[in-house]
Amino acid sequence: MATSFSGSPRLLRGGLVVVDAGSGAIRRVIALQYNPDSLSRSLQIQGIGDGGERSEALRLKGPAVETIKLEAEIDAADQLEFPEQNANTVAFGIAPQLAVLEGLINPPTADLLFGNLLAAIGTIEIAPSEAPLTLFVWSAQRIVPVRITEFSINEEAFDPTLNTLRAKVSLGLRVLSVNDVGFNHRAGTLFMGHLQNKERLAGKASSTALAALGLGGIP
Repeated sequence: MATSFSGSPRLLRGGLVVVDAGSGAIRRVIALQYNPDSLSRSLQIQGIGDGGERSEALRLKGPAVETIKLEAEIDAADQLEFPEQNANTVAFGIAPQLAVLEGLINPPTADLLFGNLLAAIGTIEIAPSEAPLTLFVWSAQRIVPVRITEFSINEEAFDPTLNTLRAKVSLGLRVLSVNDVGFNHRAGTLFMGHLQNKERLAGKASSTALAALGLGGIP
């Protein structure tokens, strides 16, 4: 008898969420087409530093600076299998998806034109507009505010009109902490929640007995 039950688990996708930093309104959700096989994280410890007072050697001046690197793959093959349902993919390949990602690292043209207008009428100081807040989401356990620091695209396949059909996008992300934005910014609130979640997870890990290290006690 046929059944709708599938033995395969529902696979969640990682991605990026663009939100308004002031209101928290979601502007866009960018799900990765395929989850990368791996991602790398680096944490730079924020200690007092070498050469300081001896009494300061164990002090931390702030949260570690965390960077994340991953490679995402975008492929038009699935959409081109049903061309009548994916007219944009037939016409433009994966250019729309790439344009969305590139929009995260470029200011809107309206902001550029407005800045140019202000400069033309003699405005001495032009403050750049604040970009929307980008969140990196990798399951409900990892939702962190980030700034994109590295971005590269390797286009690998094209249709007869040179529309890109397959590409790999390499992203470098820097997690924004309260040191970057303060405690009152939405990004700061999200970062503190992320740090508190790490503390809760650490509390679920059991501690190993000293005997496992071949010790009966600390001298």
